[in-house]
Parts: sequence; structure tokens; C-alpha cells
Amino acid sequence: MKLLHKDIEKDNAGQVTLMPEEAEDMWHTYNLLQVGDSLRASTIRKVQTETSTGSVGSSRVRIMLTVCVETIDFDSQACQLRVKGTNLEENQYVKVCLAVCLAVCKEHVLPRTEQACDAAQKADVAAVVMQEGLANVVLVTPAMTLLRAKVEVTIPRKRKGSCTQHEKALERFYEAVMQAILRHINFDVVKCVLVASPGFVKDQFISYLYREAVRHDNKVLLENRAKFILVHSSSGHKYSLKEILSDPTVTSRLSDTKAAAEVRALEEFYKMLQHEPDRAFYGLAHVEKAAEALAVDALLISDVLFRHQEVATRSRYVRLVDSVKDNGGMVRIFSSLHVSGEQLTQLSGVAAILRFPIADLSEPEDDSSSDDD
Repeated sequence: MKLLHKDIEKDNAGQVTLMPEEAEDMWHTYNLLQVGDSLRASTIRKVQTETSTGSVGSSRVRIMLTVCVETIDFDSQACQLRVKGTNLEENQYVKVCLAVCLAVCKEHVLPRTEQACDAAQKADVAAVVMQEGLANVVLVTPAMTLLRAKVEVTIPRKRKGSCTQHEKALERFYEAVMQAILRHINFDVVKCVLVASPGFVKDQFISYLYREAVRHDNKVLLENRAKFILVHSSSGHKYSLKEILSDPTVTSRLSDTKAAAEVRALEEFYKMLQHEPDRAFYGLAHVEKAAEALAVDALLISDVLFRHQEVATRSRYVRLVDSVKDNGGMVRIFSSLHVSGEQLTQLSGVAAILRFPIADLSEPEDDSSSDDD
């Protein structure tokens, strides 16, 4: 994402003009937009014209539209953003398609804009989560986890005296996974490729991969051999990605990635919740009270909360974030399209690790209710 223009007032109101440069930028745009915002974007429309003789012709023209956003829909697989709204400028065309650049008039977009425009934050981790007959090829970007390919091949069981059918099916499976890797993983960007499975499936696949790379003189695989890391996982399904990213053998290689930082922060919260529950809070009401007591050391919050339809609720989360930052706390905004973000969303979407323990936050409410009785 490229920042073309920024005009922000002291009260954080104003507008920014952004140029989407790749598919992931649509996810950042989705998080920036809210119902009621003004969106200006370029779109191509088919225009019919009538000449003086009465003949009708049509042509495709590029026009700029400004709409008041009514509904926003994001397709995570295609990385496409669909926006519906009412046209704010004189123009007979209402539908809008995000194509070249956009201007968003809203508050509190600066942190997300800075993240979206950071050239260093790209898809630097890939993962192949597999088991016999099933493999998921995944790209882990700073903002989302993208499933790029799912390979499924039926593997017949071994039979006494003959393993031919079993071995042929495995070779077809490994070949399909290798082609998916070559098709969907950009080794110029990716720092490492995590190959995970239960048992020895990953080891057998890597042996096949290197053997085929040598046989076909595949320079892409041979030159990037050091980027492949073998990791244990409990299954070949996508949800196993969380345990893969938290594996101690890979954390050092992923120490500078946002996804790994989110996993570590969530793991730290769960450890604190288990061993020192008075220093681990979740739920908006409890976390707000901890913030009022200046006790929040680290705030974990899901980006899905900033897309709440009610402006008052949205502002409440923004005030919480600002309060923690102003008092020296660390804020981590989790992507709801990461496995760690999905887990945090199940935990109300907001959690905090405290500097010091605070016990029995609900007691004052109980006391007041008993006094009233």
C-alpha cells in the first residue's frame, strides 16, 4: 500500500489517499472502511451514447465515484473488496469497484495506515501442513493467513506382499504438493517454508522434493533448500498452524514476523491466566477497569472489534487502545484472519496482561447491589 496524501486534523479527523499495490492491501482497506465513510475510487463503466442520427453506440470509460459506504464485504480467498453505497456526486453510475486509488474520510486510521504502507511487512512465511493424502499450502502475511492450495489424494492401504499401489499414490500426492509449492510460494519474498505433519510424512516428502529437484535440475528449490524447516504437527489441517508457529524450533527463525509475535503474546497471556489469574484479564469491562487502574502492561485486541457497526462501541475500543498507549502499555492488534486472532476473538476479542495483580473486580458491583436491597 502506498500513501499518496494525508490530511489529518488535530482531532484525528480528515482524509488519507491510498494506492493499493497488492492483494493483501484490500484487507487493510476493509479494516479502514466503516459504514458511513466517504469512499472515492476509480471504476470502469459501460456508457451508451446516442448520435444526432439516432444510432446508439457503447464504450467503456473510466470514471471516479464518491459514495457513502452502506455495506462492506471482503472475500478472503480472492482478496477482493466489495463496497455498496449511495453516490455523493452528480453521476448516473452508482456501483463502485476498487481499482486504482481510494480516499477515506474517517477517524483513527493512522496506525492501520502505517502498517499497510510498511514495505517490510509482506508475506514472509509459508507453511505446508500435511498428513497422508492431505496437504494445505498456506501463506502467512502480517495481516492474514491465506490458504493458497489444498491437495487431497486418496492413499490406499498397504497390502501384504504388495505396496505398489500405496507407493504410487504417495508419489502422486507428493508431486501435487511440490507443484503447489512452486505455483504459490514466491521464494524471493518468503524467508522460510514450514513443512509440518504428524509422524514421518514431512520427512518422506522433503526427501522426495530434494530428489526431484536434483533430477529435474530445479534451481528454485535447490537454491532455497535452506529455507525449508521441518516441524511436528498433530494433523494436516489448517488449524494446526497455531501449534506450528509456537514451536520452539521455529520461533528464532520467525522472531521478526508479526504472526509469530501474535502467537507468542497469546501464549504468554494463557500462561499468565493459568499461573497468575489476577494478572490476566479478558472481556471489555474487566480490561477497561484494569486500564483505569493503569495496570495494563500489554493489550491484545482483535481488529474485528474496530469494525463494529455502532460508532459509540467502536470509539470505546479506540479509547481503550489510546489509554493503554498513553500509560506506557504495549498494544497488539491481532488479525482476525490469523489463527491466533481467531482464538482471541473466541475470548471476547480483547485481553490484557497486567503489571500487577488486581483481584475481585466484580465485588464493588455486588456491594452496591446489596446496599440497594
